[in-house]
Amino acid sequence: MIDGILIGLQTAFTPINLLMVLAGCFAGTFIGMLPGLGPVSAIALMIPVTYGFDPASGLILISGVYYGAVFGGSTSAILINAPGVSGAVATAFDGYPMAQSGNAGKALAIAAYSSFAGGTIGAILLLLCVPFLASVSLSFQSSEYFALMVFGCTAVAAFSGKGQVLKAVLMTLVGLMLATVGEDPSGAQRLTFGNPELSDGISFLLLSMATFALAEALSMILKGRSKSNCHESNDNESKELAKVNFKSLKLSRDEVKEIAMPVGRSSVLGFLVGVLPGAGATIASFLGYGMERNLASEEQKKLFGKGSPIGLAAPETANNAASTGSFVPLLTLGIPGSATTAIMLGALLSYGVQPGPRLFIDNPAVFWSVIVSMYLGNIVLLILNLPLIPYIAKILQVPRQFLTPIILFLSLMGVYLVSFNPAELSIMLVIGVIALAFRILDYPLAPMLLGFILGGMLEDNLRRALLIWDGSYDFLWQRPITATIMMVTVIVLLTPVFSAIFKRASATR
Repeated sequence: MIDGILIGLQTAFTPINLLMVLAGCFAGTFIGMLPGLGPVSAIALMIPVTYGFDPASGLILISGVYYGAVFGGSTSAILINAPGVSGAVATAFDGYPMAQSGNAGKALAIAAYSSFAGGTIGAILLLLCVPFLASVSLSFQSSEYFALMVFGCTAVAAFSGKGQVLKAVLMTLVGLMLATVGEDPSGAQRLTFGNPELSDGISFLLLSMATFALAEALSMILKGRSKSNCHESNDNESKELAKVNFKSLKLSRDEVKEIAMPVGRSSVLGFLVGVLPGAGATIASFLGYGMERNLASEEQKKLFGKGSPIGLAAPETANNAASTGSFVPLLTLGIPGSATTAIMLGALLSYGVQPGPRLFIDNPAVFWSVIVSMYLGNIVLLILNLPLIPYIAKILQVPRQFLTPIILFLSLMGVYLVSFNPAELSIMLVIGVIALAFRILDYPLAPMLLGFILGGMLEDNLRRALLIWDGSYDFLWQRPITATIMMVTVIVLLTPVFSAIFKRASATR
């Protein structure tokens, strides 16, 4: 390992590869800020550019674009409630309220520091634990993935306020139903109502942009109508929100203490989720948010969804750690864990490099230089982003009557540029109006997205597990890892119930 790290340092610190790290992080950051593009589109555009480079330089550039896009995706989520990438959806839950309360600079700074910490800890874990984690990844089968998805659904409690658990459960069920729209694995049409445009299902980008960016823009329009005589005060309010300078980027000692442990826990959780093929940064961010919401004190829980520093730091840490962890199955097993790493696998094969167990033996320069460049990339991203925060935050100075059409344009074009299907814009508009109605009725939208994300993977893995076990559910208790995850799920579900009973008994005494 020491020899490999030295080879990686020697390769990564060549002038051309340092330039690749800088260029990849810079391009990825700005692409991540644009709703709809994301790392998949960015990497697809970069692959032809890298054909003239050697494999190590090409992969370093592509990797820089990847975690740069994940890093930059939080900016639009915090400032205009339009997540640039799917992994930044959970970031918007507390990042956007924090920006609206006049702390845009601090919100962007917390996101930058958390992303740096998550990426750095992930890179260190990747460096130390690659062989062991590859074997762990192989031990997970369909039954374990099903149990993990069920456990993910327990995070629904994190997105519900006091007395809103039933609403959160109902919204999760709506998300699970939306995940079944389209063709099932056998080719049968479900919930399409004879509309061919729904045969491919609803994309996550469409749903997230409709429920957050589009619903937010429509909400601004409604608020603008109700305050038609207060344009000047609204503009002054926007200017006050965007007064950001370098002093406002500093975190107090108490704020650092508050987010330190959540950042550490979310880094490890995000990395482990990223190691599992098919899990990815989006699920990691939701699980990180849910874990910290459940572990928070009663006073801290009240701030979640209203601008909690922990609620912002946890998902932003987890998604960056997960993007680092996703390189474990890609490099050591040749298994792409997401659409992004699938494109990277294609790039590696086009370079004539075969990822797998022999990669760090046959091509040690490629293997170790990518890992070393991740740490360098996180330093570059922090140096690039922090000085830009005061200027990026000036987006909030744009008067509301101009900002609303900008959000509408970015959200609609972001969805259209992915599919080039005008019908999806109509579907998006319908979902956006329904999401606005849910917001007015005080139904949480995050559980719907959580159910949608987990629904497809939950169904697919349950089908495979039942196929392997001849239609029997014995795998739930006969496979040790599956049984352990299900036991943890039951404990997490019952803990709030017993806690409420205990509090009631104490109050009675």
